[in-house]
Amino acid sequence: MTARRLRWAAWPVAAVLVAAVPAAAAAAPSEATVTINARAGLATVPDTALGVNHAVWDSQLGTDAVADLLGGAGVRTMRYPGGSYGDIYHWKDNTAPGGYVAPGTDFDTFMGGVRRAGAQPIVIANYGTGTPEEAADWVRYANVTKDYGVKYWEIGNELYGNGHYGANWEADNHEDKSPAAYAAGVVAYADAMKAVDPSVKIGAVLTTPANWPDGIVAAGDTGTWNRTVLSIAGPHIDFAVLHWYPSGSTAAEALTKTEQVDDMIYLAREEITRYAGRPLGIALTETNTPVGMNTQPGALFAAEAYASLLENGVFTVDWWDTHNGATALSTVAGYPDYGDLGLLSSATCLDGGCEPALNTPFAPYYGLKMLSVFARPGDQFVRAGADDPLLDVHAVRRPDGDLAVLLVNKDPAEARVVNLDPAASVSEVFTFTNGASSITHASSWDRTVPPYSLTTLVLHAAASVAVAAPGQPTATTTDTTATISWPASAPGVKYEVYRQASLVSEEWGETTGTSLSVGNLVPGRRYTVNVLARDAAGNVSWASPPLTLTTGAPASSSCTVTLTDVNDWASGFVGGIHVVSTAAVGDWTLTFTWPTARQRVTSGWNGTWTQEGSAVKVTSSAPLGSGADVGFVADYGGPNILPTAFRLNGTLCSVG
Repeated sequence: MTARRLRWAAWPVAAVLVAAVPAAAAAAPSEATVTINARAGLATVPDTALGVNHAVWDSQLGTDAVADLLGGAGVRTMRYPGGSYGDIYHWKDNTAPGGYVAPGTDFDTFMGGVRRAGAQPIVIANYGTGTPEEAADWVRYANVTKDYGVKYWEIGNELYGNGHYGANWEADNHEDKSPAAYAAGVVAYADAMKAVDPSVKIGAVLTTPANWPDGIVAAGDTGTWNRTVLSIAGPHIDFAVLHWYPSGSTAAEALTKTEQVDDMIYLAREEITRYAGRPLGIALTETNTPVGMNTQPGALFAAEAYASLLENGVFTVDWWDTHNGATALSTVAGYPDYGDLGLLSSATCLDGGCEPALNTPFAPYYGLKMLSVFARPGDQFVRAGADDPLLDVHAVRRPDGDLAVLLVNKDPAEARVVNLDPAASVSEVFTFTNGASSITHASSWDRTVPPYSLTTLVLHAAASVAVAAPGQPTATTTDTTATISWPASAPGVKYEVYRQASLVSEEWGETTGTSLSVGNLVPGRRYTVNVLARDAAGNVSWASPPLTLTTGAPASSSCTVTLTDVNDWASGFVGGIHVVSTAAVGDWTLTFTWPTARQRVTSGWNGTWTQEGSAVKVTSSAPLGSGADVGFVADYGGPNILPTAFRLNGTLCSVG
């Protein structure tokens, strides 16, 4: 096999990095093919990207040692005063009735550590046991009296855990604990806080798609938590707050969960647009891994989760948390794991052993540090991937045209060999391996990605010509067409519109105008597109920010289908389908396709139900003149994105 030459000078064509042929197949590591598509632009890295939680129970909060460690890892956002403590904490006297507050953890001390680390804060205003006035006073103290410039404020923490849905871990003294009451409270808090400082950004708590209690409608409510909160508070807030703690009983299982991120953020945005009526930022202010919290699986999960979320446009991802304490001693990936959710050791002991010295970084700390090496504020993520399911790949293009590539080898036993042609100059290599206590740095690469490792490559590209990239595209769609529009980038350029198709880009068309109409699209299909500008000399801009659009159903048809989520339990649901047809129909067949591979019909009624792959079919003889009803039970193992295209005996139906 001859390696395909990699010519970065020809970007934005897709670049393919082809694995070397091993001299002895039995002894050499496995091959992998890595593809980077610079046409397929994703989100730009914000200056708030890498975050952690800091809590008032932590005696190390604000200390120089911790601030320097966090700053050294590239942490640029710190969340305070710590998860559920946010709903019992009173900032004026630094107390949290019912909880422990360590000495020297007041707000000013916290801000001292934030500033020393070169970060910025995100603060939880006490909704559960506080008042809008208390929150407004905090804004006044922070931004008027002290001039701290605290921009991001969450209204409470995980208030869906206040007992309204059965589980009760979040303090909430309000008599009405419904999502409608919380939403009304958010409006009151936002109004009071913005009256003090109109520049602050207010965030409301949402449930994360496919995570409890997402999809559940509690007794007395008219909708889910997200629908209710967004419908009421949407016009008054600036961002939505999600938390994500994926499940998994093994490290291998936990490391597969990041493949759900694209669908998770897509569905969150779809709900925001539908119910709030406008786009909002998304902050994921808590996450951690269920397995290997202190060992290499935690580092791999941190790097993969942060990269996946950031390339989907989440503006901050905040690890839970800085210190937490040991809970269970085990061996994971060959090293002691203490079940400690902290980035840094708390030096606590369990039967059988003690944690390392106070503030010793655990493996996920180096996962975050590797991210700060890989993706810097202002870099643009581009689509990247591998043909090996155990090798995850992310890539960014830097303002100077260089590319950085993050390789995540999730195989605990085997290395991978990747061959880069010499035309792709590797200027720097950063590696973090299983059991290491630092990230190594080299100026050359032996083409090997070690087992259970993180590797960042910096690749020099040819000098680029500055052609302004188009701004954020928008679209209007029908069932089979889309009209894409974008802001002009510069006079005299031609625009090229590309669809992201896995790891390649397909050109949809070119124009000298600022809109393009395309046809022959598949109903109910999600598409992601970018616009590039090309000047008269052939120089090409960066990709525009990505646009994701979804085709729907025709405005009118001889049949109409209405799908209802009748009852949902956050891992499955009962669906009801009402079918109406104006055409004479005897026996009939209705078909649709699930948007993800994680959804499956398990039973159904009023018809014969079958599913093959993601395609579902129900056949029935029920009369359709006045409408017929069929129903099903379905499981879902990730975000439950509902289908939007249905065919009755092959005819595409409108949707009710």
